[in-house]
Amino acid sequence: MVNKPEELSQSKQKEKQIKRKKEMKCSWVHLLVLVAGLLPALVECRVRKYTFNVVLKNTSNLCASKPIVTVNGHFPGPTLYAREDDTVLVRVINQVKYNVSIHWHGVRQLRTGWSDGPAYITQCPIPTGQSFLYNFTLTGQRGTLLWHAHILWLRATVHGAIVILPKRGVPYPFPKPHKEVVVILAEWWKSDVEAVINEALSSGLAPNVSDAHTINGHPGPVSNCPSQGGFSLQVEPGKTYLLRIINAALNEELFFKIAGHQLTVVEVDALYTKPFKIDTLVIAPGQTTNALITADQNSGKYLMTTSPFMDSPIAVDNLTATATLHYSGTLASTPTTLTNPPPQNATAVANKFTNSLRSLNSKKYPAKVPLTVDHSLFITVGLGINPCATCAAGNGSRAVASMNNVTFVMPTTALLQAHYFNISGVYTTDFPAKPPVAFNYTGSPKNLQTTNGTKVYRLSYNSTVQVVLQDTGIIANENHPVHLHGFNFFAVGKGLGNYNPKTDPQNFNLVDPVERNTIGVPSGGWVAFRFLADNPGVWFMHCHLEVHTTWGLKMAFLVENGKGPNQSVIPPPSYLPKC
Repeated sequence: MVNKPEELSQSKQKEKQIKRKKEMKCSWVHLLVLVAGLLPALVECRVRKYTFNVVLKNTSNLCASKPIVTVNGHFPGPTLYAREDDTVLVRVINQVKYNVSIHWHGVRQLRTGWSDGPAYITQCPIPTGQSFLYNFTLTGQRGTLLWHAHILWLRATVHGAIVILPKRGVPYPFPKPHKEVVVILAEWWKSDVEAVINEALSSGLAPNVSDAHTINGHPGPVSNCPSQGGFSLQVEPGKTYLLRIINAALNEELFFKIAGHQLTVVEVDALYTKPFKIDTLVIAPGQTTNALITADQNSGKYLMTTSPFMDSPIAVDNLTATATLHYSGTLASTPTTLTNPPPQNATAVANKFTNSLRSLNSKKYPAKVPLTVDHSLFITVGLGINPCATCAAGNGSRAVASMNNVTFVMPTTALLQAHYFNISGVYTTDFPAKPPVAFNYTGSPKNLQTTNGTKVYRLSYNSTVQVVLQDTGIIANENHPVHLHGFNFFAVGKGLGNYNPKTDPQNFNLVDPVERNTIGVPSGGWVAFRFLADNPGVWFMHCHLEVHTTWGLKMAFLVENGKGPNQSVIPPPSYLPKC
């Protein structure tokens, strides 16, 4: 059950028990290594412990202050550091008025879905004044990920980086940088973010866009607040730096560039890529990109920018956030070398980046692309309009979103709990593998209505899955960054227009496609990916534009247990929150 304030000592006792078990396991591993005559330095086992206090904090931006929900009083929140195969324990203590849950975005959570974090999918949220201990192991993972709140719109300010270093003694598959720097891109509203979405839901209309973008919590100087400072990245001439760049924005894909400097991309979504040089990145909400930058220009200050990418007639926050790349020894009064961000609708700039991505596919880090398919799904993603008697501003209608015309209805009991404990009436297993009606998907269909349901798609353990996500022109074509919990997948193909199941697969890349956990469905087009369903549990798949998730663009996969306990969901912790 949930930890009440007087029961927090029980949570700490649980942490000690878990740590003792891990230490005992490590001791046996060390003993076996010594017996085998190997160096004990080759084995490293560690438990990383963190405490996340979710609290309100008065924070200033755009020359105004407001209380925001934070972790430990910081925006962005603290960086969680660990190494590959470490066990991580995070005790989250909720001290705000909202229910809270935290998602460890991109962490595989092998058999540990109870710690994945999406509220009402794998857990009931943590009530005010109570706590929950997240417990997971970073099995076979290394790179940059992010953590964020996964309830309401709290992730606007409740987010931070996850840095997973390789095992000790294992080098990067690229030159070792002089220093590593986390760069978090986000959005900022002057108003209370929960009030923004609540007003939109009551009206049936789209929510107001943000008032600014931020780089590590700062928009930089803007016209209505020119005195506002920004983030400064200090570099030494001739040195190379690894930027761990994260898009934590709620609703916008973002360009990122630095004046006068090339970026060498080496990783996305904590998965190594073939290195390539480029001057502009595009990163969707929930995605991460690791890039090397060498301070190889004349000493000085160079502008760093992040700005929105939107190639559809959709309103976005068009304010560019700025920061500075500052060479050591440069005077503060030195003029900054400027750069122009790409136009908002610069599809060619975005495509140049995404089309360059390939898996490293080396002997040590192979691309294990499924070559056969057991389950083939064709899923339309897009918007819709449903009746709403109370939505006066929307003239009796409200904006919704759907997958295969199903607008997902959030349950009041967590799906994983319902599955594990065989609780009936919470969900159905009839999520359609294709749209109910075939139509010109990227055109302008007459029917704008959707159906409602809490539907999941059942997969057998270790089955191979192909998903084609097709954008639709219902209301407007739009790029949708879709995130799959519990898995990485290979993006084997994409294209514009309507997917052709007979001809398009002939052009699939089954050798070295980029591997990700979040993928952009191109505006007016489609994307195809494949994965191995080797992780039992219930796993959310949804658009990572928070407004679309709120409107219902989401579903879940139910992966059945395999054979024996090592292929089955572990039992839930005794302190699992209750709804």
